[in-house]
Amino acid sequence: MAYVDHAFSIADEDFMMETSYVVQNRLPTKEIALAVAMLVFGTLSIVVGILMATNRVGGDRAHGISFAALGSVLFIPGFYYTRIAYYAYKGYKGFSFAYIPQV
Repeated sequence: MAYVDHAFSIADEDFMMETSYVVQNRLPTKEIALAVAMLVFGTLSIVVGILMATNRVGGDRAHGISFAALGSVLFIPGFYYTRIAYYAYKGYKGFSFAYIPQV
């Protein structure tokens, strides 16, 4: 007779049956609006920062560079989540509104 080690067996009692995932199919309007606002303000900040750094608008070079750097901090996540929202809206495979974090 063969020896069977029941300590490592998988039974129905081992799985946690009470946990379930709820998929919400709502459109995350606040999150998309925040992403678009970050994209717009980031783009404007980068443009104004570059103009300040080239001394075409008030301010000196250091202020322009720091303004453009802060604009890029807004631009990068704004572009990323706006792109996800756009591709999810168009129905591209692999993109979903669920990938946008909730506010």
